[in-house]
Amino acid sequence: MLDKLFKGLRSVLYGFSVAAMSVMLVVIFAQVVSRYLFNWTPEWSEELARYLFVWVVFIGSALIMGESGHLAVQFVPNHFKGTAAGKALQVIINLSGYVFIVLLLVQGTKMMQVMTFQISPGLEIPMSWVYSVIPISAVLMLLYLVKDTVRIVRDFSGPKGEGR
Repeated sequence: MLDKLFKGLRSVLYGFSVAAMSVMLVVIFAQVVSRYLFNWTPEWSEELARYLFVWVVFIGSALIMGESGHLAVQFVPNHFKGTAAGKALQVIINLSGYVFIVLLLVQGTKMMQVMTFQISPGLEIPMSWVYSVIPISAVLMLLYLVKDTVRIVRDFSGPKGEGR
């Protein structure tokens, strides 16, 4: 049941990322064409592309975390996989992840609240909408980290009593 939920979440995040990247590429292409053909660019185009890029980066980070795709985090643990040092390293990495994500969530929420009163010049939207991706991605990363924690706990209490 939970795996189905995470699979659905991955599909939604992936779909959003692809759509946002596509819109971003179309906007940038249109901006370049309009600049060279008409010597004019819409004020909002560069701003929209920048904000979409920020959203894609943060949502993509959550996606990669869900797939254990962070090379820097996985290279050393995979080297020590199955050993006591490897298990200890998994726990340390997992705890470090919680610290980072909680900081990202708390500070991202504060930043979003501070930016509520600022309006973007080109799109004329509240900047809190742009900054809301920080706590949103932190919550997504937290979900994936909890899933990883459950996997680690299951590995410690394996079927043969390993890790006890």
